[in-house]
Parts: sequence; C-alpha cells; structure tokens
Amino acid sequence: MSDSDKGFTAKNTGFKRFYYASIYSWQGLKAAYAQEPAFRYEAWGSAVLIPLSFFVAQSPMQLAALICTCLLVLAFELVNSAIEAVVDRAGTEFHELAGLAKDLGSAVVMVALIMGALIWGAVIYENFL
Repeated sequence: MSDSDKGFTAKNTGFKRFYYASIYSWQGLKAAYAQEPAFRYEAWGSAVLIPLSFFVAQSPMQLAALICTCLLVLAFELVNSAIEAVVDRAGTEFHELAGLAKDLGSAVVMVALIMGALIWGAVIYENFL
C-alpha cells in the first residue's frame, strides 16, 4: 500500500520545497497586486520610500528601520487580504465574527502604517531638524 493510498502524500523537502514555496509566494504577491488596490497603493509607496530611505538614513540601523516599516505594512496588508478572502469564501451572509475578523485585519494594517509614520518621522526629525 502506497502513501497516497493511506490518505496522505509526501511533502517536498530541501531545495524542491524551497523552489515551490518561492513560486507560490510570487503567485501570491502577483495576485495581491492585481486584485487588491490597497496593496498596490502601499507597494507604490514602498517603491518610493525604500530608495528614499538610503538618503534619509544616517546609520545602518536607521536604514533597516525605515525599510522594515515599509515591508511590515506590505506584510500586514497581505495578511489582511488573506483574512478577507477566507471570510468571503466562507459565505455571503452577514455574521458578526466575519465582520470582526475583517475589521481586525484592517486595524493591523492601520497600526503598521502609524508605526511607519512614527519611525519615519523620528528619523527625519533626528537627522534634519
């Protein structure tokens, strides 16, 4: 009796797993960019802010903080989009917990944006004002 006959399949390991995980990740990024306007706006903002961070930062730690805030916003927007997709897939009828899940996902993105604004503001204040 093979593994597939027992109800499970063998998972890829090593480089093969990394290869397929990378493909799936790129598919996710492309889907988010194509289907999620908020992700597109934040991606374009990051495309401006990340190169700008090389001129604003005056230390490697500042550079890392500025870039990481941009990436953090993108990461949380991806999580928010995933939550929304799962909730929408679960059903079209209103449920209080579904609304709460979507609101909480949105709140995470807002908190990340506030964190980014605070860090960028602090670095600009420290270096230029």
